[in-house]
Amino acid sequence: MTAAALLSRKSHRPPPGLPLLDGVSLPLSRVHEICGRARRTLAVRIAAKLLDEVKTGPIFWITPKWERNRLNTDGLVSLLPPQSLIYLDPLRAEDILWSMEEILRSGAAPMVVADLPDPPGMTQVRRLHLAAETGTGEGRFRPLGLMLTPGTGGAPGVETRWQMEPEHTPGRVRWRLDRVRARMAPPKSWQLGGDHLF
Repeated sequence: MTAAALLSRKSHRPPPGLPLLDGVSLPLSRVHEICGRARRTLAVRIAAKLLDEVKTGPIFWITPKWERNRLNTDGLVSLLPPQSLIYLDPLRAEDILWSMEEILRSGAAPMVVADLPDPPGMTQVRRLHLAAETGTGEGRFRPLGLMLTPGTGGAPGVETRWQMEPEHTPGRVRWRLDRVRARMAPPKSWQLGGDHLF
């Protein structure tokens, strides 16, 4: 962007994003953090929404080899076509973010999900943002990166941080979705029914 464009009084367009809720979208070519007990549920729903938009995959899902909590592929059939997911199981912790960075940089996939044991540091997050921007220019897609972190998350430098928790009651499926952090929007909470999760 030129200096004249930066200094003009014209409003700047928001970056392209994946619409999730009314007036809420995830900016593409960026990396986002999802935490909370229902973080995998939210990531799967975002993947399904993205596939509806771009009509093609693959979606890469990176989970360390030692992680016991894995996706139930039988339960995903109603949301995602099985052929759209590619699973990676790195043996070493440092290979999780390396794999994510390389996939984002290629721009060959619309989305990469990394299930992390701990939130990464600022330098690692910055490298992922740069890789996603490179992939946008050189690949087929504007890649979307999702980092799944335990607890309440806390990775510095992410574009947005979301937390999703189940709030089910007998006979009723409900979720609480919180936008904990966003560069361009204030924190906000939503109560979502099972049928209204995107």
